[in-house]
Amino acid sequence: METIKLNIVKPNIFSESEVSGSEIWSKNLCFEKGKTYLIYAESGKGKSSLFDFIYCRRNDYSGEILFDKKNAKTLTVSQKKEIRSRNISLVFQGFRLFSELSAIENVEIKNRLTNHKTKKQITEMFEQMSISAKIDTPLSLLSFGQKQRVAIIRSLCQPFDFLLLDEAFSHLDETNYNTACTLIANEVQNQNAALLVASLGEAYKFNYNHKILL
Repeated sequence: METIKLNIVKPNIFSESEVSGSEIWSKNLCFEKGKTYLIYAESGKGKSSLFDFIYCRRNDYSGEILFDKKNAKTLTVSQKKEIRSRNISLVFQGFRLFSELSAIENVEIKNRLTNHKTKKQITEMFEQMSISAKIDTPLSLLSFGQKQRVAIIRSLCQPFDFLLLDEAFSHLDETNYNTACTLIANEVQNQNAALLVASLGEAYKFNYNHKILL
């Protein structure tokens, strides 16, 4: 997948006056593979909604989202699953991890779809993110910051053309934040992927091609 195009997209719950001033809603915009984007806005402007639309989790919007030339609303269930396992990866703001599974099991579920990473590579990421001691611990017993690190590791255990980060560093201390940014930047570069970062305003430590107000 080389591009994701938004053609006059607007959440159904927003009026035209509510999206006035946005550089994304009700505009024509193209995200290109290999580029890095900061999408910033105050709370309530639809950052999570935007990523849900792109990830094909929701379709309660007007306008078109095109993956290359394919309209997202016309994709079959199997086509959406393929996109989520091969083309687009997302770190959810709410993690969306399985609390009854261990940290490593949450990551392995994703990795088994494509065998993108070896067990050694996954273990090394846990070590780099300073949660190797929690690798077999149920998610229900981890802190918010530990869960967020697991969610970040999980997002990197698949091939992708576009990586979406929905306020992905909100529970991390500076050391783990720096480590996470390095891991993400390296994986994005290795896959020549696009990075879309949603933020309340913090730019985070990436080199952006575009900064866009939502």
